[in-house]
Amino acid sequence: MQIVPSDPTPPTPSGATPGDEISCNARVLQGEVEWFGEVLDARLELHFQQPSKVSDIREIPPPDLSSDPSHYAELVREQAMGFEERLVFILALLPHIRPQALDTLFIRNQNLDRGFTEFGGRRGSSHGGFLPTVETAAFLLAGEELDRRFRITSFFERDHPLIRGELLRVDIPGAGEPFFSAALGVTTEALNRVTSGATHKPDYSISFPAKLITTRLEWDELVLAPEVLEEIQGVNGWLKHSRTILGDWGLGRALKPGFRCLFWGPPGTGKTLTATLIGQTIGSEVYRIDLSMVVSKYIGETEKNLASIFDQAQNKRWILFFDEADALFGTRTQTTNSNDRHANQEIAYLLQRVEDFPGLVILATNLRANIDEAFARRFQSIVYFPMPDRDLRLRLWKGLEGSGCRFQEDVDLEVIAERYELSGGAILNVVRHGAIRALDRGDPAIGVSDLVDGIRKELRKEGRTP
Repeated sequence: MQIVPSDPTPPTPSGATPGDEISCNARVLQGEVEWFGEVLDARLELHFQQPSKVSDIREIPPPDLSSDPSHYAELVREQAMGFEERLVFILALLPHIRPQALDTLFIRNQNLDRGFTEFGGRRGSSHGGFLPTVETAAFLLAGEELDRRFRITSFFERDHPLIRGELLRVDIPGAGEPFFSAALGVTTEALNRVTSGATHKPDYSISFPAKLITTRLEWDELVLAPEVLEEIQGVNGWLKHSRTILGDWGLGRALKPGFRCLFWGPPGTGKTLTATLIGQTIGSEVYRIDLSMVVSKYIGETEKNLASIFDQAQNKRWILFFDEADALFGTRTQTTNSNDRHANQEIAYLLQRVEDFPGLVILATNLRANIDEAFARRFQSIVYFPMPDRDLRLRLWKGLEGSGCRFQEDVDLEVIAERYELSGGAILNVVRHGAIRALDRGDPAIGVSDLVDGIRKELRKEGRTP
């Protein structure tokens, strides 16, 4: 199985060391901040009908970044930002890089003894500076011109490149509040890129209940039946060729860009490892969703938690892995009360988000029958991970021996593989148990009794008779 390397991180400016990279970003942002200051001064002069060197803020050109190597300049070119997009983007960045640049907007309306409504803005719970809102951006770009104010509304809609590309973040205001009072911010990923050049990886938290999973293993160390590997190769093939299929072949008009897989089979048969290796193959992070933090008994909370995950992953190359997925993607029930309706609404919401997600979603479960049929019909690939047969079990045992694990000379791995039906995960547990026993008694190798004792423990865990 061919591994195609890919680097999802932003490119480093040519010839730059990490220190030079930060200096390069700082230099170009300094110029952008100075330009913003000129535009803000001009807007205030025009708004209060004071003498100004310009009759329109657009007469103040932004710095030329056409050949600048900084990450900020690369982002401006990638998004084809014009005057207005750059002004809004640097406005959202300012509280992080030069908060005092917005202090001018704290000036008070002496007639009303409060701030100017048209400036928008808000105060944070701990930040002492001016935090911009959509109203602030509207004031800068439109002043009191209603037609321009109406036009810039599109800047803050979901399909605008600044939002779709996850550069800007607009926090929708509460019920009854004007849309322009929405807080305007920059995403953590965009902030990191234009300052340190680093790629943001979210931490496991209440707002992001998912963990990044990795492995040091390679494909040739994954022991699966040939028919299973063939199915997995089909998934890898889609990830490798999807752009060509959707774009060059024109199937994007009929096919959605996402891909949905169901991995099912007994525990320890390689479902999680396979998902991790798929991500390793294409250079994508794999996030395992913690369903214990997603599912909530409170109405609307489960959907909110899921939205947080899908929204953050929407335009990235992440793979979302739902382990023990039947806890969330289970079969819908007959509606007899409000709880049933709520549960069915959650599944309907999941179905919509999974189907609209442009990347790879993998659901894993021990029993396929536990997954709602509405989901099953929409999987592009359903892969069964069976218990390994005798030959595969022998490969697993010998693979551990070849990696440095020590067995005593009287250990016959062929007999053990023949006699005991164990999954790959169970075999690992047996070897761990045997290694502990051997080292506790000062033995440098695992004996037959160590393995047999470990096998008995594993079989009892599974409710089987040793």
